[in-house]
Amino acid sequence: MRVPSFVVVAVLSSTVTLAAADGEESYQTRCALCHGGDGAGSDRADSILPTLSGSATDRLATIITEGVPEKGMPAIEIPADELALLLTYLKSLAAEAGPAARDPRAPRPRAGSLQLSDGRAISGAILNESGFDAQLRAADGSLHLLRREEDAYREPAIDPYADWSSYNGSDSSNRHSPLDQIDRSTVERLTAQWFFPIPDVPMLEGTPVVIAGVMYVTSVNQVYALDATTGREIWRYSQPRTEGLVGDPAIGLNRGVAVRDQLLFTVTDHAHVIALNRFSGELVWDAEMADHHDHYGAVAAPLVVNDLVIAGISAGDTGLRGFLDAYDATTGERAWRFWTIPAPGEPGSETWGDADVLRRGCGATWLTGSFDAELELLYWPTGNPCPDLNGDRRPGDNLYTNSVVALKPRTGELAWHFQFTPHDTHDWDAQEPLLLLDEEFRGRPRKLLVQGNRNGFFYVLDRTNGQFLLGEPFVNQTWAAGMDDSGRPIVLPGTNPTTKGTDVCPAIRGATNWWATSYHPGTKLFYLLAHESCMTYTSNDQDWQRGRSWLGGTVRLADGSPNQKFIRAIDIQTGDVVWSYAQTGQAQTYSGVLSTGGDLVFFGEDSGAFAALDAHTGEPLWHFQANQDWKASPMTYMVGGRQYVAIASGLGFWAFALPE
Repeated sequence: MRVPSFVVVAVLSSTVTLAAADGEESYQTRCALCHGGDGAGSDRADSILPTLSGSATDRLATIITEGVPEKGMPAIEIPADELALLLTYLKSLAAEAGPAARDPRAPRPRAGSLQLSDGRAISGAILNESGFDAQLRAADGSLHLLRREEDAYREPAIDPYADWSSYNGSDSSNRHSPLDQIDRSTVERLTAQWFFPIPDVPMLEGTPVVIAGVMYVTSVNQVYALDATTGREIWRYSQPRTEGLVGDPAIGLNRGVAVRDQLLFTVTDHAHVIALNRFSGELVWDAEMADHHDHYGAVAAPLVVNDLVIAGISAGDTGLRGFLDAYDATTGERAWRFWTIPAPGEPGSETWGDADVLRRGCGATWLTGSFDAELELLYWPTGNPCPDLNGDRRPGDNLYTNSVVALKPRTGELAWHFQFTPHDTHDWDAQEPLLLLDEEFRGRPRKLLVQGNRNGFFYVLDRTNGQFLLGEPFVNQTWAAGMDDSGRPIVLPGTNPTTKGTDVCPAIRGATNWWATSYHPGTKLFYLLAHESCMTYTSNDQDWQRGRSWLGGTVRLADGSPNQKFIRAIDIQTGDVVWSYAQTGQAQTYSGVLSTGGDLVFFGEDSGAFAALDAHTGEPLWHFQANQDWKASPMTYMVGGRQYVAIASGLGFWAFALPE
């Protein structure tokens, strides 16, 4: 029987009686055949050390006595006194293993030298070595990514290279790359180059970051450094998942990292920001943003602005008070905090009414923002108010939810804000990418901020002051008659949720969501993933309860509603949809888009394929049927003069390139 990691496996007959056995004998006769005498695994099953290290004894007892049938683990009948001894011994195994208990699959560096084909030898910590390649970290911290040549190694050239240096590739959040090696004439030859699996995680939503040939990817509470041309692992950092979380952090999500000089930054599921040495993966500092027992968690990739690391919090439907934090990149000391919901008596608090709701009104900050270095302004999208579907207890606009807030990054002071959906009662938060464009708009050069919003409207703002310039629907929407001159929606009567239910378009997941968007300066088109769907929204009087979501209602797909996703191209001058590519599937994909200088738009198709469209027309040009569930958005980079396109699926990370 092949049994996955993290479960305690009993392999001998339950009729064996060990009334006087101690814990070690119990382990050796019940578990060691599969998981090895030290718990580190065998050819039959993986290591159990991470589970032993990260789980409480009562959780381990449940695994043993109830089993995990879907993982091949049967329920085991074991006397209570023997179980107690076995649990004690299991914990001692984890303690003896030390760091290996956290992640026994991580590379085990060894000191040594490798011979190069030019006659030189390099020494340091050998991270991996195979018949094809090797990775070595020298004493000065530099990484050497080597390829085998007969009985020696060569170090391939990194130059020319093009990095993907942050979650969206740039501070502007525009997922457009000028790389054009892969174009409309060559894309049909695109092939998979490598795949890096990340097992035992529920969902991968992250975007890789690539710096000088090294790729950094994440899953929940894990960071991996990879050779960007082969996918070979260089190092990994991991810590156990946190129990008792609620909302998105409880699912186990992480969207990526930020990098500044020698440091790499990410967040943990229990609302910590951590800094790692990006060459070794060693922890440099750890800062707690908030107590996770108060429903706080984190999933979004941080953003580095000058010498600060900006990070937001998640679990925005569970009744918390949202905020955005800035930390000193070197020390981890908190520099400032901006609360997305004012305290009682502060400006904006009058837009809430109920003081109890005011302190639990949500407004989370769970998507990476944007930064304009010239204007010295930080732009961050904010989440929906709570309870989501019942606005009776929060009369007013509920500032600063469903907004873009423009902050002065040195102090966190608010410069301006624009609220897309005042007094939201459909969970249409503003957690969609904020693209910063310097473009002529209606005959005048302007600094623009554009967004396809969850409420079904495409917006164009002047990012210097938040002035509303354009708002047009890009899906079928039935809740607003349009916008007034200030950009405030003209809400139609009878569209709020009721106890009997109200049918409204778009659906609760939105006309779009956090999925990546892009603007191509050549085609002058904005690309996004659009969702055509409607729901029956029902409200109730549910009050806040610790450990639960606070929706204040329910939703279901409306009778006769469509439920389909599209890739759409929008003219930013008019808001008109220029072309629309209809996807096939169950509307489960979360994959946003990447546009390139090769006039291509890449995305994860709802059918399970990874695909490319003509950026001018939307015509499909290429696909690779990976049969995957795509919950992440693509990116591109160049190493050694070769362009790659990468994306995460439900099983791991893929990289594609043209044949050499």
